[in-house]
Amino acid sequence: MLEKAKIFFGKCRRVWQVLKKPTKKEFEQTTKISAIGIALLGVVGFIIALIMEIFFK
Repeated sequence: MLEKAKIFFGKCRRVWQVLKKPTKKEFEQTTKISAIGIALLGVVGFIIALIMEIFFK
């Protein structure tokens, strides 16, 4: 059990060393894409709710 924990934390440390902080441009692009995706899911959900309300009332 202790050996598995050592291996896991060793892998975590290796990944942590490879990570880099995103630039401002990368962060803004990721934020915009995420916002568009959330908005699209909301619109699709709203349309499905309207269809359910109209046809299955």
